[in-house]
Amino acid sequence: MYGTPIFITDDERRQIYTTDLTYDKRLEQQRDIFIFQCLIGCRISDLYALRRSNIITERTSKGNRKCISYIPRKTKDGHPVTVYVPLNETALAILKKYDYMKDEALVDNRYSKEKQAQAIREKMPASTSDAPLFPLIAQQRYNEYIKEVFRACGITREVSVINPTTGEVEQKSIADVASSHLARRTFIGNLYNKVQDPNLVGSLSGHKEGSRAFSRYRTINIDIKADLIDKL
Repeated sequence: MYGTPIFITDDERRQIYTTDLTYDKRLEQQRDIFIFQCLIGCRISDLYALRRSNIITERTSKGNRKCISYIPRKTKDGHPVTVYVPLNETALAILKKYDYMKDEALVDNRYSKEKQAQAIREKMPASTSDAPLFPLIAQQRYNEYIKEVFRACGITREVSVINPTTGEVEQKSIADVASSHLARRTFIGNLYNKVQDPNLVGSLSGHKEGSRAFSRYRTINIDIKADLIDKL
């Protein structure tokens, strides 16, 4: 059973990005990865599969633009669709911050000193194009860090969620329900509030044309409601 998708606003995303977390390097790193995911909207499986070779340059009417290009794993077995997501200034700044990762050995989808050392001992081939974008950790730990990031950044407003067992509506802190998939919903929800064109947003999120998933995002923004009521 699914309710209205829960996601953070653009202002909340900026608050998370600008909060000083330098006192905890791992927390800061996972915050940056979460923000990057919010800006490209991919699923966690696709995020962990991204390599430096996924960063391409596309020519636009305003000049060359860096993009992330990938094929969502969910579509690979059916009708593969290549997704192109232009990178904004924040996404580019995050990538630049972790530019050192191009020199790290690629082992599985995670970066660790032990596995890197093993790769070097076994002389496993590694190339810049195949280097991971970020210092990734186990996906479960990534989700745990996201919750910690929300609390550290003061993003704790209450949201209504449906208990999957009882079907009853409960109030919880958004920090308690935050996860990697919230980053994807944030990307989709904020874009959809701006354009409300499922096919346009779907071309950036990897949803198939006519996907029913967007019916859950057809909620009118509170700002639109307020403006409408002010006209009475």
